[in-house]
Amino acid sequence: MTHQYQLEGLTCDGCVAKVKSLLSKIAGIESVEINAQRNEATISMTRHVSTETLQSALKEHPQYTIVDKINTIQSPSVEAESEKTWFETYKPILLIFGYITLVTTLIQLGNNRFDVMQWMQHFMAGFFLVFSFFKLLNLTGFAESYRMYDVIARRVPAWGYIYAFTELGLGLAYLTNFQPQVTNVLTFVVMSLSIIGVLQSVLNKRRIQCACLGAIFNLPMSTVTIIEDALMIAMSAGMILMSL
Repeated sequence: MTHQYQLEGLTCDGCVAKVKSLLSKIAGIESVEINAQRNEATISMTRHVSTETLQSALKEHPQYTIVDKINTIQSPSVEAESEKTWFETYKPILLIFGYITLVTTLIQLGNNRFDVMQWMQHFMAGFFLVFSFFKLLNLTGFAESYRMYDVIARRVPAWGYIYAFTELGLGLAYLTNFQPQVTNVLTFVVMSLSIIGVLQSVLNKRRIQCACLGAIFNLPMSTVTIIEDALMIAMSAGMILMSL
């Protein structure tokens, strides 16, 4: 993956060489290209490296600062994804939704009648438990990826870590039918906040990795991510209204 950053404090070719050398030593950095005239750095990585890590590498030279640029360059991994068919790209999410839908529907077929409220409760339990599982496999990787587009995580980096456990908690709450009204309201609020960053990224046509399945799968941000979040918002809103 490749990202662009704004660099400040460069005054000569020596500065460029020094910063390039320091950043290139960070684990996961493949290459560093610096445009001194525009004060920009283009960094290619084998895995996402946080801006804090980049700045930490320059700590002995406080005159140099590096910050994220608003736009992210399309990375080779995202380019590779664009060459796949739609089904090949989103196969992991489609399979997950298919399995959850199948299991929750089979549960209802075993009942005397199809309980829509219970079906949605079980579906959301499966959704949050499965998606939180993938996030927790590489919690740091998820948090760093999530921070690239989420409106809260950009300002409060710790939210990426909290969010993964929030999904886990919501999944367990739906599974055990714990305080259903509170759980539905919390889901509605959390997912509504989450979809803001997704909408901004898709509307601005930013080609970045979606963190919905953590850092395990390289899924591009798209309308599929919007539908995924919107479905959870709609289901939680529907259960709130049905329980009134």
